[in-house]
Amino acid sequence: MIVVDTDVLSELMRARPSPVLTARLERVAMVEQATTAITLGEIAYGARKAGRPALYRRAVELLHGVRVLAFDGTAAERYGALRAQLERAGLRLADPDLRIAAIVTAHDATLVTGNVRHFARVPGLAVENWLR
Repeated sequence: MIVVDTDVLSELMRARPSPVLTARLERVAMVEQATTAITLGEIAYGARKAGRPALYRRAVELLHGVRVLAFDGTAAERYGALRAQLERAGLRLADPDLRIAAIVTAHDATLVTGNVRHFARVPGLAVENWLR
C-alpha cells in the first residue's frame, strides 16, 4: 500500500498536476492507495489559513475511494517508539510528520512524498519520491 503525504496531495490539487505523479498513481489500484488523517488536517489548516476553505473540499473530492488511515492505538505505540529512538540519536522530526511516519509504518506501507530526505531519518519507514 502507498500513503500519499501532504505535498503529494497538494500537487494533485493543482490545476495541472505533475503528469509523472498522476501516471504513477493510475498504476496503483485504489484499494492500495491511502493518506492519513494527519495529512487531511494539514490540508484543512492550510486551506483555512489561506482563507480558501474550498481547497479542503477539493482534497476530499480527490480522495474519494482512497482510505484515510487514522492515528490509532497501534500508530500511537509506534509514534512513541520512533520519537524516543530519534531523540536518542539526536534527530528531530516535526510532530505531524512523525505521526504520519508512525501511521505508515504501523500499516507496513510506503510513504509517497517529495520530502524523502526529511523522512529518511525514520527507521523502518519506506519512502518514495513520485514528484520528480
